[in-house]
Amino acid sequence: MSILKLHDLYFKPFISKAEIHAIVKHLAQQVKHDLPKNEVPVFVGILNGCFLFAADFIREFNGDCEVSFVKLASYEGTSSTNNVKELVGINEDLTNRTVIILEDIIDTGNTLQEIYNIFRNQNVKQLKVVSLFFKPDVFRKELPIDYIGKSIEDKFIVGYGLDYNGLGRNYPEIYQLSTTPKMKNIVLFGPPGAGKGTQANFLKEMYQFVHISTGDVFRFNIKNSTELGLLAKKYMDEGDLVPDEVTINMLKVEVEKNTNANGFIFDGFPRTQSQAEALDAFLSDKGEQINGMIALEVPEDVLVTRLLERGKTSGRTDDTDESKIRNRFKEYNTKTAILKDYFDAQNKYYGINGVGSIEDITKRISEVFDTL
Repeated sequence: MSILKLHDLYFKPFISKAEIHAIVKHLAQQVKHDLPKNEVPVFVGILNGCFLFAADFIREFNGDCEVSFVKLASYEGTSSTNNVKELVGINEDLTNRTVIILEDIIDTGNTLQEIYNIFRNQNVKQLKVVSLFFKPDVFRKELPIDYIGKSIEDKFIVGYGLDYNGLGRNYPEIYQLSTTPKMKNIVLFGPPGAGKGTQANFLKEMYQFVHISTGDVFRFNIKNSTELGLLAKKYMDEGDLVPDEVTINMLKVEVEKNTNANGFIFDGFPRTQSQAEALDAFLSDKGEQINGMIALEVPEDVLVTRLLERGKTSGRTDDTDESKIRNRFKEYNTKTAILKDYFDAQNKYYGINGVGSIEDITKRISEVFDTL
């Protein structure tokens, strides 16, 4: 989950799809448990926002039921209005029936008041209210809410049926209103020998960004025997991979050191989808995001030639053996393919031709960078 822009506003991840599913399932089980045996309830969804919640709830309800809907209006933009109008009513005969209202969110209680007004003269056997979300800080009515999925603070949310001026209902997660991102952050990727480090230095100077190289961060923490460095060294000495949590925590420290930066260039991280998800979650919590993954694309044979030539003077043994070089490419391609799909799904992947002079490649990157 990353930062979401709808119309003129930005929203950060708030409640995951998995958590929503768990809440809905628990609510359905509670309602089923409390109903008398063989009772066939009428579930009434409050449109428009409840359509996803109602569908998932009813699927989780293990028993016979009937379903209907009523449409009410009480929102304009991001504020709840005081005027609630019934647009579509109930046509079924509800005499002596158990009616269970399904609401996506209850805040001021104005809509809930209208619901009680609608059903006051329906001669129902009993009326129960189920709300997926509840904002206790702004609730102003002396009205019962029988089942509450999750109480949340009074901040505007979208997703899972909830919208901002018509947009956002289709997202399976819940997003919370956030501030406008202040930084521009990129992931700079490229196979061994693509010139990634050189380009990172140019971009860093050109845009006054902070360059965070995973290799540099590891070396700094290990050399200075920081708590994270000692922990990473312990894994490395035992021949184990350093867990993602340790790596991301090192990067978090670097980000926290530069909270006023124009943005960050992440070099060598993320390398896996789980790392990308962790980075997204960390930045989203700060109201920031990865704006793009810029990948230098160079034919493998060109890179092999470059690295073998570099190996003559670099002193790096892994640059002198062609078979080892090609194995490094296999590992890179396996990891990058996953990350390419991950960022491409967010429309954030930018492949750059990495063949040519340093100046030409920098220009290509800058042209993309300036559009982010």
